[in-house]
Amino acid sequence: MSERLYIYDTTLRDGQQTQGVQFSTGEKVQIAQALDALGVDYIEGGWPGANPTDSAFFETGLKTRARMTAFGMTKRAGRSAENDDVLAAVMNAGTQSVCLVGKAHDYHVTHALGISLDENLENIRASVAHIAAQGREALYDAEHFFDGYKDNPAFATAACRAALEAGERWVVLCDTNGGTLPSEVGRIVSELIAAGLPGDKLGIHTHNDTENAVACSLAAVEAGARQIQGTLNGLGERCGNANLTSLIPVLLLKEPYASQFEIGVSREALQGLTQISRTLDDILNRVPVKQAPFVGASAFAHKAGLHASAILKDPSTYEHIEPSLVGNERIIPMSNQAGQSNLRKRLTDAGLAVEKGDPALARILDVIKVREAEGYSYDTAQASFEMLAREELGQLPDFFEVKRYKVTVERRKNKYNRMVSLSEAVVVVKVDGEKRLSVSESLDETGSDRGPVNALAKALSKDLGRFSDTLADMRLVDFKVRITQGGTEAVTRVIIDSEDGQGRRWSTVGVSANIIDASFEALLDAIRWKLIRDAV
Repeated sequence: MSERLYIYDTTLRDGQQTQGVQFSTGEKVQIAQALDALGVDYIEGGWPGANPTDSAFFETGLKTRARMTAFGMTKRAGRSAENDDVLAAVMNAGTQSVCLVGKAHDYHVTHALGISLDENLENIRASVAHIAAQGREALYDAEHFFDGYKDNPAFATAACRAALEAGERWVVLCDTNGGTLPSEVGRIVSELIAAGLPGDKLGIHTHNDTENAVACSLAAVEAGARQIQGTLNGLGERCGNANLTSLIPVLLLKEPYASQFEIGVSREALQGLTQISRTLDDILNRVPVKQAPFVGASAFAHKAGLHASAILKDPSTYEHIEPSLVGNERIIPMSNQAGQSNLRKRLTDAGLAVEKGDPALARILDVIKVREAEGYSYDTAQASFEMLAREELGQLPDFFEVKRYKVTVERRKNKYNRMVSLSEAVVVVKVDGEKRLSVSESLDETGSDRGPVNALAKALSKDLGRFSDTLADMRLVDFKVRITQGGTEAVTRVIIDSEDGQGRRWSTVGVSANIIDASFEALLDAIRWKLIRDAV
């Protein structure tokens, strides 16, 4: 029979230590619900009493299948657990489980806390016993454990033993500084178990400062630990925590883990992993990392013609798993390195059937090579590639015609006598034989200017007749500009990422000596792609 591994998510607490990340209460609820649907076993909601947002999150009374966990610290020296107000705030959150951080490194005990080693052990014992006495599941977060073990193994082991003897369910071994390597983690966990600490009560919490957090977590599991802590997308202070969007599919799909262990995430739920990862980035207003394993947009992208040819025959030749298992998809990017195998596969994915040997294939490749020499990049702008191919194949619908557009940016003082900018765009289009004029300012809900490209996008989609409703859920989520040639004849390349209410995300490219004109070209492709996909 397979052994049970427990997944402990700390995105809402340790993930929030990421520089620039601050969740609202509503966002924390949204993330917790997504984690619960995924099937993690524990959700660490935050540190009640440490800040208003964390306290408000626990006050929502959110019900989850996963064990909701409050985080805090062991009691302070010189007072009882019953009379420690910080510990009381954590207990008052009313969660099923409570995780308390306490020192496991003798240096930090004597220098940072300024207490004796025996006092620290008593703080751990008394705090855990207090939690257990109230019927809560207790977790001891052994801070700086691995560095502490390397300096003083006897004390680090004693700290873990004190927690277990007091009624601890899990002792979580923390590589707080993130400098321990996988071989060290495996050896130390094995030695700890050999010393009498049961592996089914040990957890692992790693940081990614050496790019080894996932490997260290797996090493701990192989040595006998049975709880893994991490965060979605590897959020966390400094270089981040162990990335659950990598760990979970490894445990579920890769041997020997898949047959040796059982986790709470089902294969069906795993198919939502990519969407959950991108939802978190959307909440944070961050661009997803394209090269992220399993969930990145480039995780299953095959650029070279030889690779694409093999993929057409057998995807396993260049893919370690089927992309759909994690909710991702295969991409055959187009570039001037592409051959006809890439091209036909990409055309098929776009719903364009072209027979092998069709003269249009060579014609499309020639156009791509000329365009990329001018500064276009179809490798990253798949939707624009599709528009180019459809045009060459005579399959690009004539939705509307842009007659002219104008964009202005004015700098002026507002009523508070502050200098502000205001962008305005005017677009004239011809739809179904009728000319339409649209004017839009680029102001957000706070009255701040969002720039000329935003104004242009709003004006372009504002009044397209029967097409406007289809575009209502479309929005721009990223905008990248690059100068491809310098000097007085500089050429600007703009790549725009768009997204709609169905969670679809697509990229388009425009090139011009004028940044607004390049942006407009990319916007046109984005709108046309959306209209085609929605079968207008």
